[in-house]
Amino acid sequence: MSSAPPIVLCFSASDPSAGAGLQADILTLSSMGCHALSVVTAITVQDTVGVEAVYPLDAEWVADQARCVLEDMPVAVFKIGLLGSVEIIAAIAEVVSDYPEVPLVLDPILSSGRGDELATDEMVSALRELLIPQTTVLTPNSLEARRLTVDESDDNDDPDLDECASRLLGLGCEFVLITGTHENSPTVINTLYGDGGVVRSDSWQRLAGSYHGSGCTLASAISATIANGLDMAEAVRDAQEYTWQTLASAYRPGMGQHIPDRLFWAREEDGSES
Repeated sequence: MSSAPPIVLCFSASDPSAGAGLQADILTLSSMGCHALSVVTAITVQDTVGVEAVYPLDAEWVADQARCVLEDMPVAVFKIGLLGSVEIIAAIAEVVSDYPEVPLVLDPILSSGRGDELATDEMVSALRELLIPQTTVLTPNSLEARRLTVDESDDNDDPDLDECASRLLGLGCEFVLITGTHENSPTVINTLYGDGGVVRSDSWQRLAGSYHGSGCTLASAISATIANGLDMAEAVRDAQEYTWQTLASAYRPGMGQHIPDRLFWAREEDGSES
């Protein structure tokens, strides 16, 4: 009998379009050789165009889902996405605090690709106070990094991304990967920071179009590479390569954004055999 794949426990919302959220997590982790456990934090009404509504679950239900599977199976990595409420953030923070040896990948989803607000200021504060201090690697895009760190009461507070990373590390996480998709640059530059400064910086061809679930894909891919035993620098590099390939092979099944093809490798093999 073959050995079991590493297990990643995902906390996120359900996306009926399967472009982002738990569905994206499961597709990505399965594609990269992991077994994904899924704890639903919220039900969303959304498609490839945007998010119409978010219905958070009761925080106790979220915690109960997680504790039930944690008592049954050994988890290699926690992956956290869309959360839905301050109460859910607090409940998850309490659950993961009981497993300090398990790496935690936090994708701080604050808005949708269309710009729909998905996190209140109170939720941002809860992330900063309760979850980021327990995080192994935080994966904000540049807009999220600024929102998580800028002092809104100071009109002159305009930190660059290096300073944002320094502030986020100061909150207690071990690593921060800031992605540059939203920056005005000819290539997409993603930079991984640790206590000693920049760990690595990777430049990727900027692809045309917009994508539904690219951030979920990257965070889940990092979770998979960590679960498969890579050190952080190598894990982040391999996860970026996988994510870029999913975007380069993306398809547009609806009227909105493209969806990353998390199974691009399977279709490439099919094509080579025909």
